[in-house]
Parts: sequence; structure tokens; C-alpha cells
Amino acid sequence: MKKNNSESTLEPTVNSLQARRSRLSFIYAVPIGILGGLIGLGGAEFRLPVLAGILGYSARQAVPLNLAVSLVTIAASLAIRGSTLSFNLVIPLLPAVLSLIFGAVITAFFGAAMAGKLSNDQLERIILVLLVLIGVALLVEGFLPQQTPALLPATLGWRIPAGILFGLAIGLVSSLLGVAGGEIIIPTLVFAFGADIKTAGTASLLVSLPTVLVGVVKYASRGAFTDRAALSNTVAPMGIGSVIGAVVGGMLVGIVPAAVLKVTLGIILNVSAFRVFHKAKSHDS
Repeated sequence: MKKNNSESTLEPTVNSLQARRSRLSFIYAVPIGILGGLIGLGGAEFRLPVLAGILGYSARQAVPLNLAVSLVTIAASLAIRGSTLSFNLVIPLLPAVLSLIFGAVITAFFGAAMAGKLSNDQLERIILVLLVLIGVALLVEGFLPQQTPALLPATLGWRIPAGILFGLAIGLVSSLLGVAGGEIIIPTLVFAFGADIKTAGTASLLVSLPTVLVGVVKYASRGAFTDRAALSNTVAPMGIGSVIGAVVGGMLVGIVPAAVLKVTLGIILNVSAFRVFHKAKSHDS
């Protein structure tokens, strides 16, 4: 059968859009991964405005895609750290890590379900608020010392309940933004539990992996990954670019002070969030 004119015109347009998304996904993921590697984070917060802005996905599509990329980067980061660092330093933090995982997994499951019930406009409003809060947190962290005494007493009676409460917040943010949550987990481990920054980075990955995995499984059960083109043309190149960038960023640690980067990235994140999600909200209203 011959294709009609509208079908033959539409096919090149769709193919060119997919090729453009694949190219841009990789191009943007590499520098975001480098910057994330320089400060010990995954950069998922910065990928979200790219997905929803430059690549043209709706917020409802962008969040699970971002979560899938986060899963790829976490798995790669754990493999890299496992070959270069010892996990023995995390053992004293295990009560905190396990309690964070317990709380985070619960809200990652229900957060993904809640996101599916929100309208795209409601989800954009929530994303805007959460991204701005994370941007402000980065600004504040830039002016704080890297090592401080633990705010919580060393007793398990304090640390386990506190870890669960922090975990509930982490899982909710992870499922609503599609992020690994390192921007929240690392400061929590450093300031609340007294971990050093390097150990906190490793422990953060251990908390993030099951949290993100639960979110991905829940979104998959709701049909969020049925678009195979999005997986091959966005998730795959963005995941590869993020891993490459994170490795390069890790090798460049120390060239630029982390505090300066955090302040700069906090400003960039706030500007990007407002440009993408506030503009979208204003356009819809």
C-alpha cells in the first residue's frame, strides 16, 4: 500500500525529532554529569529542566524518564566507587542508612502513585517549588563548613526514627522529581549524622539505589515507559552522557572549589526552574 501524503510528511518529522532528542540528550548530559561529579552529586535536578524544556517532554513524561536515567547513573557510580573505594567506612553509618532506605522506599512507592493522579499543571507547580528549594539548599551549603559535629545524639533511639523521617522526605522528592536525592541525602548524613563528605557520598548511593528502583518499578507499572523511542533516544544517550560526565568530573575534583560550584549551580537551578516550569504554568493559565 502507498502511504498518503500526510503520513509520508509526518514520518520524517517524527524521525528528525527523535534524532534531535538523542543528540541533545547526550550533549547536555555530559556537562551536567561533569558538574555533578565535581560536587559529588548526580545532576538529576539539572536534567529535569532539559527534559521538560529543551527536549519538549511534558512534566508527566519527564519525571519517570529522569528517574530511569538516575538509576543508570547510580548503578554506574556504585560500580566505579566499588572498584576504587572501600565500603567499610559506611559500616558505622548502617543504622542511619537502613533507616533512610526504609522511609525513602515507602514514599517513593506512594509518591509515584500520587504523581500519576496529579494534572500536568499541578505537577509542574510542585516541581517548581521543589527545584527552587533544592537550589536554595545548594546556595546555603556553599557557605557551610564541609565537616560539622553530628546534630543528632549517637544513640539509636534518636538516629533510627530521625532517619526514617528524613527518608520519607527523600523518597517523596525522588519520586516527584525523578532524582536520586543525593542533594538531600548527603547534607542529611553530614549534618544530622556527622559523616565525612566522602563517606556520605558513598552512603548516599546505597540509599538512592533502592529508592530509585522502587520509583522506576512503580512508574513502569503505571505504563510510564511504554514509549520505546523515549527510552532509546533519550534515556540511553542521557544515561551514557551522564556516566561519562560523572567520571570526568570525578577526575577534575579540586580544580574548582566545591563551595563556589554549589553557589553557582544553586543560582542556575533556580533560574532554569523558573524559566521552564513557571513559564509553562503561566502559558497554561
